[in-house]
Amino acid sequence: MKKLFITSSFYDVAQYFENFCGENIWGKTVTFIPTASVVEDYTQYVDDDRNALIKLGLIVEDLNISNKNEKEIAQTLSKNDFIYVSGGNTFYLLQELRKSKADKLISEQIKNGKIYIGTSAGSVILSKNIEYLEKVDDKNKAQNLKDYSGLGCVDFYPLPHYKSEPFTEIIEEVFNTYKDQINLIPISNEQVIEVNGSEIKIIG
Repeated sequence: MKKLFITSSFYDVAQYFENFCGENIWGKTVTFIPTASVVEDYTQYVDDDRNALIKLGLIVEDLNISNKNEKEIAQTLSKNDFIYVSGGNTFYLLQELRKSKADKLISEQIKNGKIYIGTSAGSVILSKNIEYLEKVDDKNKAQNLKDYSGLGCVDFYPLPHYKSEPFTEIIEEVFNTYKDQINLIPISNEQVIEVNGSEIKIIG
C-alpha cells in the first residue's frame, strides 16, 4: 500500500510522522536525498528537516543522487526504512532523478509500500507533471530537462508553502493560474497531506 507523507516543511509537521507510520520509529533508518537543494543559495531548511528526523530517533543516511550510480542508489534505498526527498529546485531534482534512474527506483519502492517523505520540491515531483511550478523554480537550473513528467505517484498536484512566507504571493499566483485546470491541493508549512493507499487526508 502506498504511504506518502507530503509536506512543505517536514520540520514544521514532524510531530505527526510517528502516528502516520503507526509504529514506534525510534532507531529506524531513512535515506535522506538533499539533491534539490544543491543548486540553491539558501539551504537552512534541509538542516532543519534533517535535525527533525534525528530528533524523532531516526538514523539518517545522506544520498546525493547526482554523484551516485543506479546500483548504489538502489542498494541505499532498499536497505533503509524510509525515503526522504528535500526541497530546493524541482526542475533540477527531476533532471537528476531521471539521469540517475532514481525516479524509477523510488517509484518502485513506493509501490512496494515503503514510506516516502517529501518536502516542497520532494512533494511536487510525485505529481504527473511539475510544470505548474515554473513561476516558483528556475527551469534554467536544469538545462538538460526537456520533459516535465513527474513520478505520477499521485493523481493530484501538491502546492507547497500556501499562505506561508516568503512564498505567499507567488504561490497564490500559481493557485489562481491552475486551480481550474488541474487538481491542486495547497498546503501551508504547518500542514501535511497523508496518503494511505487510496485515502488522502490533510493534517494540521
